[in-house]
Amino acid sequence: MPILRTLRGSAAVKELQAAADDALLKAELKVRPVQKAVKAFGDKALIEYTQRFDSVGLSKHTLEVSKKERIQALKRLPKKIVAALATAGRNIETYAKLQLPSEWKREVQPGIFLGQIIRPLLRVGCYVPCGAAPLPSTALMTVIPAKVAGVAEVIVCVPPKEHSWEVIAAAEFAGADRIFRVGGAQAIFAMAYGTETVPKVDKIAGPGNIFVTAAKRLAFGDCGIDMLAGPSEVLVYSNSGNPVFIAADLLAQAEHDASARPLFVTTNEALAKEVNAEAEKQLSELPHSTTASASLRKNGAIVMVKNEEEACAVINALAPEHLELYEMTGSLLAKVRNAGAIFGGPYSAEVLGDYVAGPSHVIPTGGTARFRGALGAHDFVKIITYQEISRDGFNSLADAAATLAETEGLLAHKHAVEVRKKQC
Repeated sequence: MPILRTLRGSAAVKELQAAADDALLKAELKVRPVQKAVKAFGDKALIEYTQRFDSVGLSKHTLEVSKKERIQALKRLPKKIVAALATAGRNIETYAKLQLPSEWKREVQPGIFLGQIIRPLLRVGCYVPCGAAPLPSTALMTVIPAKVAGVAEVIVCVPPKEHSWEVIAAAEFAGADRIFRVGGAQAIFAMAYGTETVPKVDKIAGPGNIFVTAAKRLAFGDCGIDMLAGPSEVLVYSNSGNPVFIAADLLAQAEHDASARPLFVTTNEALAKEVNAEAEKQLSELPHSTTASASLRKNGAIVMVKNEEEACAVINALAPEHLELYEMTGSLLAKVRNAGAIFGGPYSAEVLGDYVAGPSHVIPTGGTARFRGALGAHDFVKIITYQEISRDGFNSLADAAATLAETEGLLAHKHAVEVRKKQC
């Protein structure tokens, strides 16, 4: 039996969307009690959930990673890894600087000056997963853009796993101000509401499993969130690509999480069979294949389409986190409206985006790339609108403002205009 099921055309979209929506709703129900407990009991709840879910005993004194521990973790990293972090860090910083919005002020009419003011957030929280594998790259992909934006305090939460020291080292390398040993939904709620030890933040950024994503959705409104980012997704569209490359890219995302969704869209029946066979072959060669196997069998699929137009309809409906276009052309790219990040050509491997290319690998999932893109430095600033209007400028706008206020029945608004007109 092929490891990847085959679905047909646009009909595949509803099936794939329904499965993702149902999983997130179920996860929300499971994390609601965690939300209530963290709000009510603070550190005590964090300690209890860490013992229950991570089998790690913490105290209020060990929730936060000390500066000494952070420096020691960084010193433990082999030079080769430090060099790789430096390469990634430079590229992430370069890209983040290009993303920052600018302040401006213009006289748009005589006496009417409009503009925007940029202010960085005061404190943000970055969540860095450490499940089946530690993800030090995520520390760089979240902390560095926040620092480039000028955030005064950047905190990091990482689950207390065996290899979490590698994430702690990367967070220290990236410039995190404080680091906490707490993971899962409880970490999200700790940053959203604050505890005796973990400070309340203005915004939470970073990917995670479906429970982390559900927690972020529940916390939104009480604090800002970057997006719903997780579980991971990739959609590869190719009609003549190398099946070895394609299968490798599907497996690369599948190994993240059993809930990850690797999809291959094609018009080519023969290529679909080759990719399926190659995926099974490469899976058998992985030293740790349990997670990838579960992802491929449960959530993976090959979607057969009739032509490029139908392929783009599927892509835009699913709005995948990562979209690989192996035979990318300008006309094809123009038809793609919804994707978190696009990788053009067979050598723009998604794995490069995961680590070193520069754009953040924190990207919207679950169809939310319909309305937002990847994390960037712009996510850590506020754009404040600015208006400065002279007496002459006021006179040119006053009658229209008074008319609209009266139309809406807001007579105090109209009065605020009229008292000024009497002085002009």
